[in-house]
Amino acid sequence: MLRYAMLLIFLVPGLGVAADEEHWLIQLDRWGNRSYQSLILTTQGNHISGKLDGDNLVGTRNATGMVFTVTDADKASYVYTATVAATSSADGMQGTADFPDTNNPQARATHTFTARKLPDRPAGPARQYDFQPADYSNEFSPHRLPVLTIWPGDTVKTKTVDSGGVDEHGVTKALYGNPQTGPFFISTAEPGDTLVIHLKRLRLNRDYADSLDSIVGRAMGPALAVKAESLGKPIRWKLDRQRGLASPENPTEGLRMLSLPVRPMLGGLAVAPGNGSPPISTGDTGRFGGNMDFNEVVEGNTVYLAVQQPGALLYLGDAHALQGDGETSQYALETSMDVEFTVDVIKGKAVTTPRVESPTQIMVLGQAGSLDDALRVATNGMVQWLQQDYGLSLSECAQIFGSAIHFTIPNLAGRSVGVAAKLDKTVLANLRRR
Repeated sequence: MLRYAMLLIFLVPGLGVAADEEHWLIQLDRWGNRSYQSLILTTQGNHISGKLDGDNLVGTRNATGMVFTVTDADKASYVYTATVAATSSADGMQGTADFPDTNNPQARATHTFTARKLPDRPAGPARQYDFQPADYSNEFSPHRLPVLTIWPGDTVKTKTVDSGGVDEHGVTKALYGNPQTGPFFISTAEPGDTLVIHLKRLRLNRDYADSLDSIVGRAMGPALAVKAESLGKPIRWKLDRQRGLASPENPTEGLRMLSLPVRPMLGGLAVAPGNGSPPISTGDTGRFGGNMDFNEVVEGNTVYLAVQQPGALLYLGDAHALQGDGETSQYALETSMDVEFTVDVIKGKAVTTPRVESPTQIMVLGQAGSLDDALRVATNGMVQWLQQDYGLSLSECAQIFGSAIHFTIPNLAGRSVGVAAKLDKTVLANLRRR
């Protein structure tokens, strides 16, 4: 984060001099590495004020430009010089940034940047948007342009394709590998905040799902693995949407009467990873969420993710009609889905790992390369939740864990695995919440 940098921006035609607040997103290119910053500007007469990545800035404006003066904790200065390209408008600018050299404080380095002006929040109460995706992403990336800008309290209705890229009409619309809808840019969300996603409606929108008859390698011993060599065949399931049931389309005799209640969920839910991280495959997981395959990401529950980029950049996809713990068949009942969600932002509160809240439980998802490491992440995350929200000491957390915690295994099928730590809300009902 830049603190008290010197920022010089020549006047972009059309900005005006009213005291209206303008929101900009800067894309800075440092030796081929892109990073993003939030810029908020207010101009009134010759006075300029605002924030760069949350830090206060002040300055003046004259006939040729704007000068923002800030100084970081080490008294270093930063100079951004912006011009308007022939093809640009008042909503876009580009230029160069003069920075201290990262290895030699006596030297300077010049970087290029561009900036785009973000839309203003529509007047009136929170809005509801109907977004029909035209394409999908196979990366959780900070570099993909947002498909829609929304604000805390807004609701979005949209759709997903299945993990193979097939839509509700059976048409392939994207590359296989968990293609995602998004990203959605959430105004006011900044690194260090928590994005809150309320899953208001998850509904099946076609009459079949695809899966396999396999068992993931992590779940088998050597003897079972030898016997399972013939597994891995595709299995199609019928989805009776009216009755809410799933059954094999061509069952063997032993499964002729099998019929299971569906429980639609999102296997993929993520924000863009932070600066310094490359775009991440939609098959992977991390603090940002990702291909969590957690069967509690269902209608009526709320998911909390750590914001790591301006606007959070929310992705969703990989819908499942039903999934058992562990996703042990490698694929769950993979299908497409209609999704409705509402977003909120908790300012200045960061979570270390994804959280899920249901009407009856709080849950923390640990994701790592081994079950041991995932268990540690989940345990640490639940300690953080209890300490942040209830002010409990580590000793008090340990007493609750020893008597009331539940652990489940959401995912064994990916490159990482998941362990969920869960506490019933009845256990916490008499504790004082901050």
